[in-house]
Formats: sequence, C-alpha cells, structure tokens
Amino acid sequence: MLPGPEQIRSVLSNFLTDSSQCEAALRGLMQLTETAPIDGADVDIGRAMRCGFPEVVFGEGKPPELIVEILKRQHAAGQRGFVTRISQNQADVITATFPDVRHNPIARTLIVPAASDTDESMDTSPAEGGPLVAVVTAGSCDTAVAQEAVETLQWMNVTCTLIEDVGVAGPQRLQKHVSVLQNVRAIVCVAGMEAALASVVGGLVGCPVIGVPTSVGYGASFGGITAMLAMLTCCASNVVAVNIDAGFRGGYVAGMIAMGAGSKLDAVAAEASSNG
Repeated sequence: MLPGPEQIRSVLSNFLTDSSQCEAALRGLMQLTETAPIDGADVDIGRAMRCGFPEVVFGEGKPPELIVEILKRQHAAGQRGFVTRISQNQADVITATFPDVRHNPIARTLIVPAASDTDESMDTSPAEGGPLVAVVTAGSCDTAVAQEAVETLQWMNVTCTLIEDVGVAGPQRLQKHVSVLQNVRAIVCVAGMEAALASVVGGLVGCPVIGVPTSVGYGASFGGITAMLAMLTCCASNVVAVNIDAGFRGGYVAGMIAMGAGSKLDAVAAEASSNG
C-alpha cells in the first residue's frame, strides 16, 4: 500500500526544514499518483507527470457516457483528451459535451483540447523548419491506420507530414520524398501484404523507422501476421515493429523519439512544479 500524504510529509520534513518547500515537494509527489475515481474507471491523472503525456482512452467497447466522464476529469485537470478506436455514435455523444473536439472518422480518433489550447497550439502542420516525423504508407488501404498515427502526433503536438501510396509495387514513387525522409527525427512506416516498404525506407535514412504492419492483404497475409514478421526480421538495422494496425502505438513512439522523451518529461515536471 502506498504511503499517504501525512506519512510522506513526515519523511520530507527530515530533509526540508522550510515548510513551504516541504509542501511544494509533497504536492509534486502526490501529482505523480493522482487519480480521479469514477463509476467504471479510475482516471490516471498523474500519468502526464510520470510519462510526459496524459492517459489515452481506448474507446472500443466503452459506453460513450463513460468516455465523457473520463474526458471531463482530464479536462478539469488541464489535460488534452485523446480517444482511439471510437465509433460515430460515441463521437456524437462526446461532441454534445465538448463542441470543440477534433474528430477524425477515418482514423476513428477524437481529440478534446485542453482549456489552455489555442488554434495555434493545435496546429501541427510542418513549419519552416520542416516536420519532425513522417508517416509513410505503402498503399491507399493503409490510410486509416496511418491517419491514427497522424492524429496521435497531433495530440502530442508533434509536427508531422503524411506521405501516401509509395509502396514497392511502384518504387519510383518514393524517390521524390527521400529528401524529406532524410530530414526527420523518426518515421512511421505503415504497410500490409509483405511490408517490404519498411526495409526500403530503413535503407535510405539515418533515423529510427517504426514499422506498423496492417491487416491488408490476401490469404497468406494472415491478417497482418506476414507483414509483422517481415518487419520484425527486416534487414535494415533501424527498423522496429509494433502490433498489427497499431497506428496509435507507432505514432506515439515516433513522437517520443522526435521530442526527446527525457527532455519532455523534465519540461512537464518543471511546468507542474511551477503551477503547484
């Protein structure tokens, strides 16, 4: 069982003689484990402090009313909400409570802006310095998974660009994008069938490539298993793979790489301390 505030305060007082410093340290420590219990969930409000980003809601199978309550708790804590695998019905219910949401029906995602968000802070289109992450698809059938990765990066406030339909069936299509790919910090490569695109991209760039296998393909594709195994056994040394159709996971990892996970956590902790 975790110690309560009084126990923590007692320990801190042995090291911090200034009561204001002791209370500030206590607030910071309590924020790391802060939760907001509701009927059906225990919202992990402290995850933003511990991990750099708030808890993400997996929408599939959840009653829309429960998702609304989770998002209310996050919004009250000043956090930007993000829901994946959401249906149109769920999105309609949420939008009735949060009219300023960003809903992408293709990606099946929904972003609820934080109270402090502005149009500028939500704009992650590539600026003069170019994108930090590129999301690349092998074919048009991979669009939904790629869009999930893009929306994840939008939620993380990471600038990104989407390069579509450049698979190995027409490898010349990739060539005109190489200069962009060689100037980003991470690449999300979304491909089904034999997923050969990940190897090709990995051999052209010096940054990490996160392969996202998709369930696109005929019988021997085994619903994405062939693509996943191809990415796992890829000859290019800078390619790693996440789960089948896991656009969120690919985008999230790429975003952490692009921002520098350690520096991001330091920034989040410093901001929380200053607001304490």
